[in-house]
Amino acid sequence: MAKNSRKLWAEHLAGRSSKSTKIDPKSLLLKSPYRGKILGIDPSLRGTGLAILECEGNSRKLLHSETLTLKTKIDSIACLGLIHQAVAHLIDLWKPRHVSCEATIYVQNFKTAQIMGAARGAALSASAIGEVPVFEYAPLRVKQAVVGFGRASKEQMSQTLSQMLRLPNPLPFDQSDALGLALCHALTWQPTE
Repeated sequence: MAKNSRKLWAEHLAGRSSKSTKIDPKSLLLKSPYRGKILGIDPSLRGTGLAILECEGNSRKLLHSETLTLKTKIDSIACLGLIHQAVAHLIDLWKPRHVSCEATIYVQNFKTAQIMGAARGAALSASAIGEVPVFEYAPLRVKQAVVGFGRASKEQMSQTLSQMLRLPNPLPFDQSDALGLALCHALTWQPTE
């Protein structure tokens, strides 16, 4: 019979916990800095942000950023194909070690959720075909990692990235969101071995 969390917690406090509470010394070691290129993707049907970040030790450099702007006269199916092609092209050109993409977020409008999911799918299918591992981050986590505040505005995000990476000008929001995703991955990724 499974125990509820209240009983498990009471046993733990009483010292009768079945799980060991020993700390693994390896978990206390400092994490080594991320090395390699990361493709950050902020998916959207009409304005997908893309950024390539190179990390070497504690040095980070923006190699490329763009917004894939697709006009409303292009039908949505064609947009998905163009998103896939753009991501595949960047993977082929820059050979990133990892892809960092915005995780699915909650939206109240079903149609918006469908469109966002389709755009994500188009981008991530290119990553899968290119055999590049994908890591997904919620917008809140990205803002916490980069700005230090989960409710930061797009302006704050763009300004912070510009200062951190010594860019001549802040990036447009789609590009700064993509770069933020890449930087979040570099700052928070933990190697499995």
